[in-house]
Amino acid sequence: MDLKRLNHLVALADTRNFGRAAVQCHLTQSAFSRSIQAAEEEMGLQLFDRGTVEARCTDAGEFVVERARKLLFESRCLQRDVSLYRERLIGDLAFGVGPYPAATMVPPLLTEIRSQHPGVNVRVEVNNADYLAAHLRAEELDFYMADLRNVVAAADLDVARIARLPAGFYVRSGHPLRENPNITAAMLLPFGIASVRVPESVLLGLGARMGLGEGKRLPLVVECDDLSLLKSLAISTDTVIGCVDAGTALDVAQGQLVRLAVVDVPTQFADIAIVSLKGRSYSLMAQFAVDSMRRQAQELIQPVT
Repeated sequence: MDLKRLNHLVALADTRNFGRAAVQCHLTQSAFSRSIQAAEEEMGLQLFDRGTVEARCTDAGEFVVERARKLLFESRCLQRDVSLYRERLIGDLAFGVGPYPAATMVPPLLTEIRSQHPGVNVRVEVNNADYLAAHLRAEELDFYMADLRNVVAAADLDVARIARLPAGFYVRSGHPLRENPNITAAMLLPFGIASVRVPESVLLGLGARMGLGEGKRLPLVVECDDLSLLKSLAISTDTVIGCVDAGTALDVAQGQLVRLAVVDVPTQFADIAIVSLKGRSYSLMAQFAVDSMRRQAQELIQPVT
């Protein structure tokens, strides 16, 4: 059974249609059908039930397709690694990040790459963990970084925590709350709280601290994964934003934002992790990027004063 034929089986399982699968595999429909039939004859199994509208995997088909996916993945990894080894190329880089790494670790990394490796093309996806995981599994990304609590554990993923970044509540310098010496969590609610996508456990914990009751999550008036938009909102309105300290360091230094000392809320954290596909080695450029961001993460651990 050659890999090309296994790829045909996977394509049919995914599309459930001979015509669409044939187009995806760049074959005529008749040639594609012969390939599927030859696979079934070679294995002595009926792999697909042919309906009038779609083709579905039989139990035997699901068994074979699941293993075919693994073989095809390993084959692509081998081809990629052999190419990197043979050509000694650093290669291009594609990775994903959540909003906090995008605002804190990515800018110096890009500066480093452009200075030291100007021939490398870099693609950065800034999005939520679910989106990034899907594109990682599609092998469109070398790795991604996100809050560990937003990463769904799975057997095909390697997850490595790199830092817990302290976070807090921030407002504009002339905010009415600054007139009160003892700010409580409940006092933030009337002004509205905005943040990036926050783990459900954190929202529930903050909801309880703000007197909303057990099982009531903190309501966010704005949820946005673009940190620059959130900071702009806080600077121009009385909205309170939740943010990692490192993401607002420059704004605090310039006097535009101030960190609130909320007496009944302990320091919050963004638990940053690097996620990659299990069994897939990093390219030299990806390893360079991962090492660089690990160093930066350690430098950001201490809260801004």
